[in-house]
Amino acid sequence: MAEAHHVAATMERILYEVKKVVVGQDHFLERVLVATLAQGHLLVEGVPGLAKTLTVKTLAQAIHGSFRRIQFTPDLVPADLVGTRIYNQKNGDFATTLGPVFANLLLADEINRAPAKVQSALLEVMQERQVTIAGESHRVPVPFVVMATQNPIETEGTYPLPEAQVDRFMMKVLVGYPTADEERVIVERVTGPAVHVTSVTTTDELHALQAVCRQGYVDPALVDYAVRLATATRLSEPDIRSRQPKPLQELARYITYGASPRASIHLIEGARALAFLRGRDYVLPEDVTDLAPDVLRHRLVLSYEALAEGVSPDALIMKIMQNTAAPDKPLHSHANFQRAVA
Repeated sequence: MAEAHHVAATMERILYEVKKVVVGQDHFLERVLVATLAQGHLLVEGVPGLAKTLTVKTLAQAIHGSFRRIQFTPDLVPADLVGTRIYNQKNGDFATTLGPVFANLLLADEINRAPAKVQSALLEVMQERQVTIAGESHRVPVPFVVMATQNPIETEGTYPLPEAQVDRFMMKVLVGYPTADEERVIVERVTGPAVHVTSVTTTDELHALQAVCRQGYVDPALVDYAVRLATATRLSEPDIRSRQPKPLQELARYITYGASPRASIHLIEGARALAFLRGRDYVLPEDVTDLAPDVLRHRLVLSYEALAEGVSPDALIMKIMQNTAAPDKPLHSHANFQRAVA
């Protein structure tokens, strides 16, 4: 438990530095820390002006890491992201110029403004943590987190993200407007003296915390629960649908494609990180249930009937969770015993 308290204390100090600048958005900030600790990527949907860019930039300062921001536009080409080979006329050789993806924290701003060819340039780097240019592989810095933003207001001139791209994001977080009190504090803070953000850790220390997080105990019953949640979204498959309760079978007409196995993986990885943020080195059912909507909502492909009736992914996920029983809490002593045996 000492390691869990150390992780929680370090992440709390990081959060304190971020909240010097960012007001409110507690759910969003917690998910950013979960993604950072679990080595996942984050897809954020919200209107402009909600401190999405500021959050990532401030987090980079707090961990003393590198930060890059790419503004996605229709005229981008893949080389603008990953880099390219440039011919040097002086010596007649080709030199590799690395793109802005080589950073600890990468912000892909309005990622749906660029065509699929450009969006797909991120596929390799998000999954493999490397970029291949002219047959040569280049590793990105560690840790490496991509946070992509989408504007839900304007749809003209946007391109839907390829499903392979969407599936690589651990979570999709919806960011809403601040309250009136929070907005008052935002105005006072932005129009007042500049706030200094202190680096409380380094990228090497954060990488070590990520390694500690991966050693957290997850009861097999919770793994089974995560799998059952993901499987319950695949109602388009007749054999899977037939094994579900009748209330879930009735949802089949709303879902064309369900979540992939990455959803189960990300549920467990994210829940383990969330447990460490809460000062525990073992996962409880509420860690999984708290993250389930964020992990699953972007992985559901809705049918035309769902779109016509205004059925949202969140509503379907809530229905699935209501009809998928969570396991009992694993005993703390049992978790300690399992870690001792391992």
